[in-house]
Amino acid sequence: MTSSGLFEDSVPGGPLRVLFVCTGNVSRSPLAEVLLRYSLSGLPVAIASAGTAALVHESMASESQQIARDLGVPFISDRRGQQLTSSMLEEADLVLALARAHRRTVAELHPRAARKAFTLREFARLAEIRESLSVSRPAADLSTAMREAVAEVSALRGTLPPPIDPADDDVIDPYQQSKEVYRAARAQIVPAVAATAAALRRAASLYVAAPQ
Repeated sequence: MTSSGLFEDSVPGGPLRVLFVCTGNVSRSPLAEVLLRYSLSGLPVAIASAGTAALVHESMASESQQIARDLGVPFISDRRGQQLTSSMLEEADLVLALARAHRRTVAELHPRAARKAFTLREFARLAEIRESLSVSRPAADLSTAMREAVAEVSALRGTLPPPIDPADDDVIDPYQQSKEVYRAARAQIVPAVAATAAALRRAASLYVAAPQ
């Protein structure tokens, strides 16, 4: 496999690698990226984002930057949009699409990635259900403990009823829309990222070193 260079460490067994995917990679996915990175600070994770029709080299939307500031979350001001590639999907351990259309594109671009691709809100919904089932268990390291938590969330898919309105698994696209639409997107992204972070942090907190 040729590395995409997307993640700082793409060595097998390295940090948990999470990839957010939206359309332009300037509004929704970079905001989710910086929020999750901040929430998981101190844990062995590598988080990135890309777009299915990326506005390559464009900056993170000013409205998304302001949301991050309002939440006290630092972001890289010179970050630029980048196009999603098959190699990025190959390297990721978890792909979090911002809408079902992006999840479909992920599966079309790299079919093997379908098993590890969710919408952000879908993963958060399943992760919250998994939380009641969490128990401490041996793992090789913290990264492995978090990967196992992702696998457990994935195992729940298909065993539980979907939302009544399938659109509840999507995050509204605020790009070039009003501040009200950005606020609506924020209201969908922030709790979903929080639930995702909580599940991964809990997996790390329950980590028990495997016997040597």
